[in-house]
Amino acid sequence: MATQVKPSTRFAPSDWFTSNYTISTNAERQRDASHQIRQESRFLRNETDNKSKWDQHDNNTRLSDRVDDIRKWKEILEKCLADLDREIANLSESKDQTELALEAKNVPSDVAIECLTSREGRQSIDLVADEVEAQLHKEVEVIEGCKKQLQQKCSEAFEQLCLLQEARQQIIMDLQDKNIALGIDVDQYNLTERSPLISYKPDSLRVPKGSVTPQNWEDFSRYNKERADAEMNASTRLREAIHHTLQQTANDLEAQRLATEYAYRKRIHETERAKGELEWQKQNTEEEIATLEDDIRGIEQSIRDKINPTKLAQTRLENRTYRPNVELCRDHVQYGLTDEVKQLDATRKGLEEKLRQAKHALDGLENNLHRINEDLGFKINSLMLDNRCMDTRKKLTIRPLSSSDRNVSLTGIQRERSQMLA
Repeated sequence: MATQVKPSTRFAPSDWFTSNYTISTNAERQRDASHQIRQESRFLRNETDNKSKWDQHDNNTRLSDRVDDIRKWKEILEKCLADLDREIANLSESKDQTELALEAKNVPSDVAIECLTSREGRQSIDLVADEVEAQLHKEVEVIEGCKKQLQQKCSEAFEQLCLLQEARQQIIMDLQDKNIALGIDVDQYNLTERSPLISYKPDSLRVPKGSVTPQNWEDFSRYNKERADAEMNASTRLREAIHHTLQQTANDLEAQRLATEYAYRKRIHETERAKGELEWQKQNTEEEIATLEDDIRGIEQSIRDKINPTKLAQTRLENRTYRPNVELCRDHVQYGLTDEVKQLDATRKGLEEKLRQAKHALDGLENNLHRINEDLGFKINSLMLDNRCMDTRKKLTIRPLSSSDRNVSLTGIQRERSQMLA
């Protein structure tokens, strides 16, 4: 059986040569293009690798510089925070001292008022508006003025402490943010291409909300530090003013205390001199009264002694009137008896007048003695009150207990120490 051959296209030899040439030419062209691409890709790969590495190196350097900047400001803020804490402690101590000084002014105030109240117990002529009373009123005014100054300094210290606390809180918040930022940047600096935590992130090129410029970042920290420095400077000036006020008020109060006690000593001396003078006058007056009473008794006795002589003379005169007739003669006996009676009457009247005058003088002496005794009682009472006030004022020279001494006293630690030493 014969096989049928399928007819096929026949090409000319030229077509065959052309086809071979075309294939060869295309192969060479494709190889040239491929070679060009390979060269360009190698160049691009090398270029991009180098660019990536240099970019990564530059960013590592930038991160390192940024970390250094953050650490620098962190150290500055930490030092500023330490200074703030120290200044707050110092100002708090000054405020506590001012409050203690203010509390301590209650004792002088109470003492001055107690002295003024006690001196109201003076009586009669001794209730005088003397130098002591003027100095006591001045002392009360000085104490009130000191208390106002100290109270004002306490208020200023409280306000300044609030400002320092605000500045401190701002520094702490800034430090907290810088610690977080420092940790983040250090972690980013430590990341490498082989770190396990790297990955693609969605929209990594976005600008976070609230971003600021480096200048704003530095200005913010600088503002916080400058504000803290300004508040610390103000606090230092206030502490100096507080210490000056403490010293000034203490000096004013001490000067007024000395002036008041000098007035007291002077007044006590004057009162003691007046009391001594009154006692001397009392002694002399009592002696004079005793002498005058003796003289009065002597005058009364003299008057009584004139009674019988008067009776005798008058009896003689009366009996001689009974002589008879011509014997009733006005002889020298008659004249002598008459003169004797007249002389006795005149003597009695003179003695009675002197007795009246002596009794009047005795009344005057007794009245004066009563006035002396009364005034002496006033002086004794005034001396007692002023001496009591001086004893009361001894409290002002006792050093007040500090807070630590007060705590030791209240807790009994001092007694335990004494027992241990014993």
